[in-house]
Amino acid sequence: MAGVPSLAEEIAACRLCAADFASTATSHEPRPVAWFRQGARILIAGQAPGARVHASGKPFTDPSGDRLRDWLELSEEEFYDRDRLAIVPMAFCFPGYDAKGSDLPPPRRCAETWRRRVLNSLPNLQVILLIGGYAQRWHLGAEAIRGGVTATVARWRDHTPGTFCLPHPSWRNSGWLRRNSWFEADLLPVVRAQVRAAMNHV
Repeated sequence: MAGVPSLAEEIAACRLCAADFASTATSHEPRPVAWFRQGARILIAGQAPGARVHASGKPFTDPSGDRLRDWLELSEEEFYDRDRLAIVPMAFCFPGYDAKGSDLPPPRRCAETWRRRVLNSLPNLQVILLIGGYAQRWHLGAEAIRGGVTATVARWRDHTPGTFCLPHPSWRNSGWLRRNSWFEADLLPVVRAQVRAAMNHV
């Protein structure tokens, strides 16, 4: 129906957390970054946009995005193709920093308001990538993530087929990658193969 906004447009207009963001150290306005379309076959479920994404209005426009695209062996053009790949974090806005300059957690209000609606609008998902503890906890539940992110990622063979848990691709996790060489040697080849199959699916 003409004049009815899409779900992504509804999210882009959301201002539910405006007062919360105004009280952070960054004192910023909401800027939801909604990056999905109905036909997407791959879901990237992360934490929340950072300051660079807040500025650009486009997800993963930062060094973490560079590393994630390298992990998945996707070009920027492929990665940002919303008809094939949806990027749906636990919160659509940059939560801001606390007084010490640390990232604030994604507001629970965002997932409570939007997440079920978004996932219900993506009926064709073949591969789900859960990045970090917040997304893993929401999608898999407390029992499924026992032992924290490292243990959850390491149990990749136990999760629902097509669902993979990943650490955050932040460069601050370079030490983790060195200590857990199985991630790149064993898990990433499987993830890459399934992502490529989903990208190429007609």
